Amino acid sequence: MEIINLRRIFVGLGNPGEEYRLTRHNAGFLAIEVLSEKTNIKLKKGFFSNYLYGKGVYEGEEIFLVKPLTFMNRSGLILESVFKKADADLDNLVVICDNMDLYPGALRLKKEGGDAGHNGLHSIIQQAGTGNFGRFYIGIGRPVDKEKVYEHVLGIPEEPELTIFNNSINLAADYLLKTVTSSSEKVMNEVNRIKNIPNT
Repeated sequence: MEIINLRRIFVGLGNPGEEYRLTRHNAGFLAIEVLSEKTNIKLKKGFFSNYLYGKGVYEGEEIFLVKPLTFMNRSGLILESVFKKADADLDNLVVICDNMDLYPGALRLKKEGGDAGHNGLHSIIQQAGTGNFGRFYIGIGRPVDKEKVYEHVLGIPEEPELTIFNNSINLAADYLLKTVTSSSEKVMNEVNRIKNIPNT
């Protein structure tokens, strides 16, 4: 019998606070919220912890959902505590975050890599000492004006981009759950066939 995955730790990146909740940069947080709904795993904050955490079983496999309560550039500070709580390590980790190099609606699943200029990934790589962990990218595109990157990532999408953004988050959650019951390579091939082209 093939063992697919004993467990998965899904960590969604974002900034805490209602003012950031629906921004492009919080795509990872929003994906965790959708996963919470789909799996009925509730997120709670433990005493003295700097993250929200939920544990449950999906299709017979143990999974963990995590939202850091640090700001984006300090996301890695949660790793040691999360791994201890989940009795797991980098092999079990999938980090979910936004990616400006992908058009809105595009998704990518990778086994490893660099930080792609993302402050949250940079913090996690610093704390882990390696980039050898899974990451799931949700495309948000780049602003036409290169001077407005900050406003873009911290902005809330408007229609028609908003519908594309929300659909991509829901689709990301579905694919993430597939990694629990199917091989990562199979899901990766399926996700990465989604073309990185402008939505029209």
